[in-house]
Amino acid sequence: MKKLTIYLALTLLFFCFQMSSQELAILKYQGGGDWYANPTALPNLIKFCNNNINTTINSKPETVEVGSSSIFQYPFLHMTGHGNVVFSDEELDNLRNYLLSGGFLHIDDNYGMKPYITREIKRLFPDTELEELGAEHQIFKNTYSFPKGLPKIHEHDGQRPQAFAISINNRIVLLFTSESDLGDGWEDPTVHNDPVEIREKALQMGANIITYAFKY
Repeated sequence: MKKLTIYLALTLLFFCFQMSSQELAILKYQGGGDWYANPTALPNLIKFCNNNINTTINSKPETVEVGSSSIFQYPFLHMTGHGNVVFSDEELDNLRNYLLSGGFLHIDDNYGMKPYITREIKRLFPDTELEELGAEHQIFKNTYSFPKGLPKIHEHDGQRPQAFAISINNRIVLLFTSESDLGDGWEDPTVHNDPVEIREKALQMGANIITYAFKY
């Protein structure tokens, strides 16, 4: 009963913030992975969205910890890194409640994160499988068109880019992008020296993800 009461209170808190908020936050996690990777990525994506898709997102994203009730203040959480990820049982409960309450988590593998985060996602939703999104999914066409699905931004080992999702009641609550490196494409041009067209693809795909999270 106590857990149910807390869950209902957090759900109410989340919806109160969601109704008047278009805010993003970076998810800080334990395990040794570099959650702070790509420091210029999210500010650049926010600027692109505010200039191009009529969002009004705070230009400076906050950082929140997985186990904190602060995550309920943000309808969109972004997570990235290269290495290990570990969630405690308490953190899993908090993140699960956030997602079931209407929150959205985008996890962008900066290369090397996949085996660790997929293990933790399985702990987060043990009865729900990550499903690959086909190119026909709404997330690839809601604002900018990606007829082939998730774009390839950086090459690592010749694998094709893939977008995986956990959906609850036909709505994506967790999106995991792999072998794409969207965040690298969002970074300042001088960081990776990507061609303009590559950065544009990355930013447009990011805008599609944010549109989906706020609209659907």
